[in-house]
Amino acid sequence: MAIPNMSDEQMRMALKEIGQASYNHEQWAEMLYGTLICRLAPDQRDTSGDAHHMCRFGQWYYKSGIVAFEHHPGFAELGIEHEHMHQYAAHLLQSCTDGVPVPIEDYERFVTALKRMRLELATVQRELEDALFDLDPLTGTPSRAGMLTKLREQHELVKRRVHGCAVAMMDLDLFKSVNDKHGHAVGDKVLIGVARYVMAHLRPYDKLFRYGGEEFLICLPDIDLQKGHDIIDRLREELGSLSHEADSKGIFHVTASFGLTLLDPDIPVEQSIDRADKALYVSKAMGETAPLSGMGQ
Repeated sequence: MAIPNMSDEQMRMALKEIGQASYNHEQWAEMLYGTLICRLAPDQRDTSGDAHHMCRFGQWYYKSGIVAFEHHPGFAELGIEHEHMHQYAAHLLQSCTDGVPVPIEDYERFVTALKRMRLELATVQRELEDALFDLDPLTGTPSRAGMLTKLREQHELVKRRVHGCAVAMMDLDLFKSVNDKHGHAVGDKVLIGVARYVMAHLRPYDKLFRYGGEEFLICLPDIDLQKGHDIIDRLREELGSLSHEADSKGIFHVTASFGLTLLDPDIPVEQSIDRADKALYVSKAMGETAPLSGMGQ
């Protein structure tokens, strides 16, 4: 699964929301067990057809859940298992209300759905924690430390012919002159602005890593070289038009150069990164996005 492009602040808020939603779910489960064991009258909301919308977890998930997380496959699966769990819980409660023994099959289906829901919830929470604590402190992008792990996961998919994956090296042109002319504080703001723009304008499952200094690496799964070139060329043009403010010195612009290649299934990930890096130097000379020659297959 892939964490969507979320800022540090968004991920912290997401973790806080998920923690509260998880607590609300546990409280609901405790009340359900008490109702079943003590044969109490059930809450009518738990026996309705839209019970998964009525509980506090469902109210968060469907009404105020994390918008930036809506395309994450684990978040979608979480909703599916939550709905199934409530359907099976309603059957259990109805059996108690009717005064008949609870069929073991119904109970097992409920427990299975409950376990799956909790597994999906824990997985999403763990992915957020892993991503949050592996962020570049300045730009909020994933740092270089976790980059190779992510690329090696994609490399395995490429080797199994599941899909192609493109990687692009991005470098801000003449960035030293920005620091020299406007100061490092303004240079930091440029890095932050560029990183946030790129993350907001990539697909949800693409990843941007800060490689070092003013260099970034972009991972583009499930794509061929031409489509990757289209995405990167669009970003190159848009970043060149992005305005940056230098306090009393007005507005200025910073261009970026890119080198693009595909993850090659027959060589280590590090060599593919090196190919993208070499393509970057070609693009700086050409003034455009440069795919490395011979990497289109």
